Amino acid sequence: MEGSEDLDSSLLTQPWASVCFGESTFIAKACFRETGYVLLISDLSSVWYEHADTDVIGKRSKELNKRLTAHVSSFLNRLSNLMCPLLEGRESDGNSFSCQQTASKLTIHVKSELSGLPFYWDFHCPAAISRHLVRPLIRMSLALQYQLQELASLLVQKDVEIEDYRESGAALSRGRLRTEPFQEKSFLQKFVDESLPQLCSAGDGQAFTSTLQHLYMAVARQEVRTAQKRHHSGEQPSTEGNVSSAAYTGGPFPQGVWGALDIASSQWSWSSWPGRQEESGPCTRLLVSKAKRKKAKGLFG
Repeated sequence: MEGSEDLDSSLLTQPWASVCFGESTFIAKACFRETGYVLLISDLSSVWYEHADTDVIGKRSKELNKRLTAHVSSFLNRLSNLMCPLLEGRESDGNSFSCQQTASKLTIHVKSELSGLPFYWDFHCPAAISRHLVRPLIRMSLALQYQLQELASLLVQKDVEIEDYRESGAALSRGRLRTEPFQEKSFLQKFVDESLPQLCSAGDGQAFTSTLQHLYMAVARQEVRTAQKRHHSGEQPSTEGNVSSAAYTGGPFPQGVWGALDIASSQWSWSSWPGRQEESGPCTRLLVSKAKRKKAKGLFG
């Protein structure tokens, strides 16, 4: 039987999806098992969470469906069949969803059928701050930051390589292929001036892109593995919301970019953005030395 902690860990590795209840848009994730379900919903302003075991489901089903008698597993299976299509971006025909929101609670009302009889259900989700959104997003930002630094360093290396070819006498066969040397500061400034306003104008409740979904699940799986190792070794969790206090010193991340997920959130700041950090720190930039100038000679000399 899967316990409450295992069910929550299973939820952690689920991707977020954009869903609509009535006229309201949210991002949500859910996990249904024989022992119950967990549901997590956010409108990017608040987070609501519910964990319901078989006892809760049995009691609530009797309150809402006085004419309907069925085993708890039947209710769980029906709820899973109602919610999963929504989380997968498919329509759930014949079902009615609505929501009622207060400062401390989100209630999702469901109207459907089970065995030919009306079936009603309410998801009661109190407001919550959980590890399912904030910490993974911090780690995703750090992983993407590291990836950006790697790409910027690669572009600088490519410019040095191209310059060496030119000094050796090589020439482009087509002038339209010529590119300007990569300038990191101007690139980032252009992003802030042009791209960032478009990103920030997007509406709330949007789901992650498919690429970010994969990154989120990689982050979540890594956190589950780390928690399991900590549990087996008897190590006490970090006091900073279970986020490791080890600082990133500029070396390669363990297991590559996707495995570098135990970085302290306190180490993150705008000053660590590429092009804005002049001294070594949590996100030390990779420096590329410019190749020495060579005398011009034939490309194959």
